[in-house]
Amino acid sequence: MSKPLELFATASCPHCAAAREDLEWRGIAFVEYDVEQDAQARERMVQLTGGGRTVPVIVVEGKPVQVGWMGRGCLV
Repeated sequence: MSKPLELFATASCPHCAAAREDLEWRGIAFVEYDVEQDAQARERMVQLTGGGRTVPVIVVEGKPVQVGWMGRGCLV
């Protein structure tokens, strides 16, 4: 069984909201982590991205496949 898609995001980032909306519209199941509220998730995101602090980050099978949304993102 494969790991679920993961979305590292913040509640205040409009690009995170757009990514979330797109995933929901396409019916893709995902687990979301709010990196403003969850320090462990923030640290994991930074490790996965090699030090990147831009959200949203979409992770598939434990590997980041997209940082930002449509070429934009918010710094954490």
